[in-house]
Parts: sequence; C-alpha cells; structure tokens
Amino acid sequence: MEALSRLQSFIKQHALFLEEEHVLLAVSGGRDSVAMAHLFKAAGYHFGIAHCNFNLRGEESELDERFTEGLAQELAVPFYTCRFDTNKYAGENHISIQMAARDLRYNWLEKIRKEFNYQYIGVAHHQNDVIETMLLNLTRGTGISGLHGILPKKGKLIRPLLYLTQVEIDELVQKNTYQYREDSSNLSVKYSRNKLRLEVIPVLKELNPALEQTFEANRRRFAELEILLNLQVQEIKKRLFKKLSEDEFEIKISELKKLNPLNTLLYGLFNPYGFTETVLHDLSHSWDGNPGKVFYSAGHQLLVDRGCIILSLIKESGYEEILIKSGTAIYNWNKQKYGSKTIPISRFELNTNENIAQLDLDLLSFPLKLRSWKNGDCFQPLGLKQKKKLSDFFIDRKISLNHKKDIGILENNNGDILWVAGLRIDERYKISPNTKKVFILEQFI
Repeated sequence: MEALSRLQSFIKQHALFLEEEHVLLAVSGGRDSVAMAHLFKAAGYHFGIAHCNFNLRGEESELDERFTEGLAQELAVPFYTCRFDTNKYAGENHISIQMAARDLRYNWLEKIRKEFNYQYIGVAHHQNDVIETMLLNLTRGTGISGLHGILPKKGKLIRPLLYLTQVEIDELVQKNTYQYREDSSNLSVKYSRNKLRLEVIPVLKELNPALEQTFEANRRRFAELEILLNLQVQEIKKRLFKKLSEDEFEIKISELKKLNPLNTLLYGLFNPYGFTETVLHDLSHSWDGNPGKVFYSAGHQLLVDRGCIILSLIKESGYEEILIKSGTAIYNWNKQKYGSKTIPISRFELNTNENIAQLDLDLLSFPLKLRSWKNGDCFQPLGLKQKKKLSDFFIDRKISLNHKKDIGILENNNGDILWVAGLRIDERYKISPNTKKVFILEQFI
C-alpha cells in the first residue's frame, strides 16, 4: 500500500516517534482519524485510541462514541473515552464552543498519555488542514509561526498524516472500505474553518489545482525561515539580555534601538514572554519618555527604567507583612532572613553595616512591622534634618524601580519608618547619649 510506505517514510523523516514507542491516537470516528488508526495497525505500531464525546450533537455524539469503541475492539487496541459538558465549560470560561472543545480535548488527551505511559499523542491533521490554518492565520493576522501552519511534531503532539491530502485520504478510505462516521457539523458554514473549506478553498483550487502541494512547499519554507529567525533572535538575546536574577533581565534601550528590522526582532525577543505586537509597539514609542512606565503580559512585565528595559516575572503584588517583637528571634520575609535581639547600652558597639539596624529601644513601640514600601512612604534618613520621600531616596541611591518591592521597610507601631533594610535607618531613632537599651535587627545576606 503506497499510503502505508509513505506513512513510514514520513514518520522517519520527521522523527515523529520510534517503532518501540507507544502513541495515543485521537479518533473522532470521522474518515481522517479512522484512516490514521487503520494505517497504524497495518504498520504494526503500538497505539491506543482515545475518543472525546463533547455532547454537542445529541444522539450523533452517542453513536460516534459507540462506533469508535467498536473500531478499537476491531483493531484490538486499548480504548479510552471521556464525556464533556462543553457548553457549560465554554460559558464558565467565556470562550467559544470550538475553543472549549479544543481545551477539553487536549487537556484530557495529555492526562491519558501520562497516566497510561504513551510517549506521544497522534492527531489526524492532513495537508488541507494546513491550508485552512494558514489562511485563517493570515485572515486574523499572524507572525511567521502562523505562516507555517501546522507542524508535523510539536512537543508530545504528532501529526503523522500531514503527507496526505484530503482527496488521498478519501481514496484510501474508499479503496479499503473503511467504515466511518460523518460529522454533520462539518457542513455548517457558521464555523470559519468550514467556510474556508467549503467556499474559499474550492475557488483557490480553480486557480491552482496543485494547491495542497504549493501550500506544503510554502509551509516548509516558512518553517525554515522561522528557524533562521529564532537563531538570530537567540544570538541577539545572548548579547543584549543582562541577567539580574533568576526571573529578571536588564536590556539597554540604546541597543534595542539599533535592531533592524526593529518590530520583527522585538516580537521575536519578547513574544516568548507573552507580549503582543500591540504592546511592543507601545513600548517602542514610549522608551524615550519618563521612566516608570510598565507594560504587561499574562505572566511578565516590561519596566521602562533609566536607559534600560527591565523584563521580570510578575510576582504577587506586595509581600505579606510580618510583626517583629522585642525579644531575640529569627524572621523570614520575601525569601530574606532577619534576626533580632536586645542588648544593654553597656554592650553596644556601633556597626556601620547598612544591613544592621541599631535603634533606641525606648523609642520603639512594639510590635514593629516589616513590609514592602508603598507610595507616599517617607522617613528622615540618618544624617538629614528633614524628611524625604522614600521614592526620592530610592532615586538618589539608584535603586531600580523594579527592585523597590524587594526592600524591607521596618515600621514602628506609630507609623514611622525606622529602617529601609540594607540602606539607612531613621535619624530620629538612632542611638544617643540617652539610650539605655539597643534593639538590633540584622538582615542576613
């Protein structure tokens, strides 16, 4: 069988899986996935069949499930099924039925893959699906990754039928008299993909009868261009991204401005962190303004600081404040460790280390509070005669806007700031000739 030998060659060419590995095939009961299951059986591969019942088509959904279970019995392979309340899931998550079905399907397939020790999940996309995906992406707007459409392998997901067209699958099914289920929703043009399949692609095929082969060639070219672009982006990232911590990088704005083409390379650098083209466009038009502007993705932020961009993981806003008592104790705050003790003035020795606060115990009102800074904070830095805004103090000390939240603020019970941890104590609470006892709080580095 020509389709079988081509399948084996395609799998080897793209290193989809090894012959001894097990693949979980997603089978709806339609002709494409049924053909895939029969080809895997003929090739002698190890596989199981998984079927999703989305409960969207009443009795049709029930018949699809029963048919697919019968197919698994016929092929003598394991069968897994799950029923979903797709309408409820879509409503709760405010997404379309199609998106809900996709989420439910892939989440469940991955769960079964792990639970039953399958190495990969196989889905029955073919060359015509590639055309539809590329056209949909072009219609909605896309980067280069959207232009290569569907890849043969992505992580644990494989698409072993990408070497076949819809016509070739139809011929294979007819020649071998494979039984399958017809999904009536495939004929509805209310879905964008169906509209392309039924109304747009036939017109394109009139212009180019070899449309599938042309799009497959285009897909390969775009995939190779993406590889080249990613290599370039990684080289730029190594050069420009200065690591500040595990989840934080500093990038000089002057270096970003030199990138050409700017928009494409900015997208390549920051899209992996979830930033969209619109956000990056706004970023590039604001980095010459005043520092402090922040741009967000779902999990990261870009902070325009003085002459640079700070890329960081978004952490929970603020840290839980903790109470500090007058005795000897160890405290943990924001992954930092502090130790406290009280000593008589007779044992006191002045320590100028900024990681140690030495304060007049009689001026303190316990419990003290250790917290993050907040807008409006002010204190009287040691050596000054007047109060200063904490935000101005940070600027003077050249503290990154993004680092402010990691600095502990020790607050007296009357609301006064006693110590900006690691930087300066308050002038009003320093040791004086009248001090009898000294309270010491040390930040361990």
